[in-house]
Amino acid sequence: MENVAIARVLAEIGDLLEIRGDNPFKVRAYRNAAQVVRDAGERVAALSPADVRALPGIGKDIAARIAELVDTGGSTFHRELAAEFPAGLLDVLRLQGVGPKTAALLYKTLGIGSIEDLTKALDSGAVRSVKGMGPGKEASLRKAIEDHQVFAGRYLASEVWQQAHALLSHLRAACPEATFDLVGSLRRGAETCGDLDVLATNAPPAVMDHFVSFGRVERVLGQGPTKSSVRLTKGLQADLRLVPAESRGAALQYFTGSKAHNIELRDRAVRLGLKLNEYGLYRLDDDTRVAGDTEASIYEALGLPWLAPELREHRGEFDAAREGRLPTLVERSDLRGDLHCHTTATDGKDTIRAMALAARDAGLAYLAITDHSQALAMANGLDEHRALAHAAAVRAMNDELEGITLLAGIECDIRPDGRMDLADDCLAQLDLVVASVHSALTQEPERMTERVLRALECPYVDVLGHPTARMLLRREATGLDVEAVIASAARLGVALEINGQPHRRDLTDAQARLARDRGVKIVLSSDAHGVGGFEHLHWATFTARRAWLSPADILTCLPLAALRAALRRHRSPS
Repeated sequence: MENVAIARVLAEIGDLLEIRGDNPFKVRAYRNAAQVVRDAGERVAALSPADVRALPGIGKDIAARIAELVDTGGSTFHRELAAEFPAGLLDVLRLQGVGPKTAALLYKTLGIGSIEDLTKALDSGAVRSVKGMGPGKEASLRKAIEDHQVFAGRYLASEVWQQAHALLSHLRAACPEATFDLVGSLRRGAETCGDLDVLATNAPPAVMDHFVSFGRVERVLGQGPTKSSVRLTKGLQADLRLVPAESRGAALQYFTGSKAHNIELRDRAVRLGLKLNEYGLYRLDDDTRVAGDTEASIYEALGLPWLAPELREHRGEFDAAREGRLPTLVERSDLRGDLHCHTTATDGKDTIRAMALAARDAGLAYLAITDHSQALAMANGLDEHRALAHAAAVRAMNDELEGITLLAGIECDIRPDGRMDLADDCLAQLDLVVASVHSALTQEPERMTERVLRALECPYVDVLGHPTARMLLRREATGLDVEAVIASAARLGVALEINGQPHRRDLTDAQARLARDRGVKIVLSSDAHGVGGFEHLHWATFTARRAWLSPADILTCLPLAALRAALRRHRSPS
């Protein structure tokens, strides 16, 4: 179980205790414990009981809760607390901008226990009658509900991934002889998922009992000999299908999708006198089985090479396969460095040294330290004097370390008028500048585009960070004209970032592919704010693979000397 999953349960316990009106010290203890676990530099699930107790603020009771979470994937205490309230209250609590105080106030004064209840109370004017709930709060609640409705039923792929691997650990421990495969949009590397799909091969019938007894199961939706469905924490539906060994490949292909890819593949089969389903590939005339035990056998029988799951979106992969144009997709292991991370100098959780060592342990050869500039006051952003002092500290640390090279950079805000947040003579003294938008996100599209285009003209901007500033399932992208930005980046030699933070994944796959086609280089970045954040490079890699990117398209696949030469500041003017 990953730290973020443990921390989420501990934080929800704290929220539920506050809604119940429990001891505020107990509430604070669970919230502090959640923060400690979230920021821990190592996997808490892998620690001994004594080491868990040694974490700051983790007492005997909370350590026991953590142990149960690690052992079973769930928490009895959390389930008992949640059962004291309407099932929909946690949904209210998870609305953007609705904290436990607001949820508790609405529940205790108006009996609001679901988003539907809240909508009715807003429409009737009841919310406005509650002390402290003025027109501004009313508007923010309506906006939160609108956003929830837009994103309802979708989950960040990273959240589904955590749930999936906890489930797989549970199933593999119970049925070690079986093979379990993740399929669906998660396997295709999508940004968000609607559910979790798992295949089981060579598993005993009892696997279904083990599946429904998983500690995170909130409700069993159905249980049968070959398929069972459950609802996990946060409402995620998970399905387990028992598959014969001879059909594993066909089932992998069928349940991975996408729907459009599968339709085209089935049509191709029909044109060849075959039929394809989740059980195998068969001749139409006599039902003779042609293939199905492996995915490769399916594609080969249809005259195609095996297609990576990330390409299966019916975006030209069949034509590329027929014409021998399929790319050699980038792998996480191809990445040599990371050009975007933060330290305790601004809003990061760990020191320069700790981040450098974590990057080295993650297999990276170089790392740019890019703390925030002064405009991001809430992150303790750096002014010119502090930025140069911080750069000196980075370079001094670089001299001390072996096995990794540190670059002294900055994530410099793009001000609303397009000016850079720090003076040119400061930016010129750094090794790298990532320019990013963090404020005035609701500017009109034309103004936002002019703003970013002006920033790109600064000769010291090397990379445009998270270009559209979106937050998956929280906030839509800005109105930026991405094609105009790509054209400018190509002309000026500015690289565009695929930000691997699971809630960003920005650029999108389609935008990154367009940028590549227009001659723009891409960097894959973690935007790590702690030593555990380099895991984000896996999500950046998923997006890059969905964008058809090869290592040659990505600057951070280059060795350090080549990377330096390729940065905009070192390129000869065209």
